[in-house]
Amino acid sequence: QINLPVIRQYVHYLVNEQNVKNVFVNGTTGEGLSLSIQERKQLAEEWMCQGKDKLDHVIIHVGALNLPECQELARHAAAIGAGGISVIAPFFFKPTNKDELVAFLQKVASEAPEVPFYYYHIPPLTGVKIRVEELLDGIKAQIPTFQGVKFSDTDLLDLAQCINKNETGEFEFLYGVDEQLLGALAVGANGAVGSTYNYLGRQTNLMLQAFAKPDLALAQKYQFLTGEFLNFVIKLGFGVAQTKAVMTFVSGIPMGPPRLPLVDASSEFIVKAKAKLDSIVWPDGD
Repeated sequence: QINLPVIRQYVHYLVNEQNVKNVFVNGTTGEGLSLSIQERKQLAEEWMCQGKDKLDHVIIHVGALNLPECQELARHAAAIGAGGISVIAPFFFKPTNKDELVAFLQKVASEAPEVPFYYYHIPPLTGVKIRVEELLDGIKAQIPTFQGVKFSDTDLLDLAQCINKNETGEFEFLYGVDEQLLGALAVGANGAVGSTYNYLGRQTNLMLQAFAKPDLALAQKYQFLTGEFLNFVIKLGFGVAQTKAVMTFVSGIPMGPPRLPLVDASSEFIVKAKAKLDSIVWPDGD
């Protein structure tokens, strides 16, 4: 079951311990697609309530397998004052080309006509491989609220072409593959949404600062150490359940088990992952 009272503590931790001031609610790590519509609304409301005057942006993922539920969630997000909404491509009956995908996204975005809209591009999970570069052509005319893309794919060529097209800087490209963030920054990504920022947000912010200076060697050090941890846990089997377990032992906040069909992380995983993370010496001395 969802645990609403813990979100107040969660917000405090993100802001004060990890220097993370923006959240993406009901996404992949939050198991949004495993929750009922009512649960998703309750979570969105609680994040908006607890984040008031503490968080800069709350983007709510409103994607679902059917259009009416997406539209209902979009209307709800607008009503509670969300800073943005985001939608994945439907992944059972899939759009097969750009026009079909844009038509679907437009029908959702139009239900929240004042709210910035982000397309959530995650082909490894949806199987929808329509290139974002292609999607961008003329999209503002069809979706006036289109703000950018949560780009959760390893195709940096596609990302680079998107950024090359974005000459006026009107769109934001938020990168979603944490172990490749530095590569995405180098081609022009201007933000990130990812699971590791729950517990490595402070270190990632230091990497962003190093990149901005620019101190590429320092930025690389942070990226390589994040990658070292992820490479280790991926070999053990790393998914949403394991991410919850890591966040629980780092933050002390009980993230709880995942919902079936996902199963909880093993005690063996937790012991090994904790030992690995504790062994990493970050450039800031932590």
